[in-house]
Amino acid sequence: MKLIAVLTTTESREEAEKIATSLVEHRLAACAQISAIESVYSWKGQVQQESEYRLFIKTTRDRYAEVEAAILELHSYELPAIYAIELGPVFEPYTNWVAENARTPA
Repeated sequence: MKLIAVLTTTESREEAEKIATSLVEHRLAACAQISAIESVYSWKGQVQQESEYRLFIKTTRDRYAEVEAAILELHSYELPAIYAIELGPVFEPYTNWVAENARTPA
């Protein structure tokens, strides 16, 4: 089982919590961590600097498309950053826990 971390950013803690809670409640992810960050980026020809909240979402590789779709449904940004990083090697009992909690119940 391949584990991934899906990352995205939001403009508010409330939005980050809403996305994280929905993903975990719908068993698309085993857990999600929320961190306050400062972002500097180019948007429509201008350099921007904003406070944001980063979500670090732990799930399985085969759930990525569903996680992406769920984030897009809840996200307020015109063009949200949504990407995944493969995790590995990972402690096997933790891998099993993520896989168990990020799957559709039988």
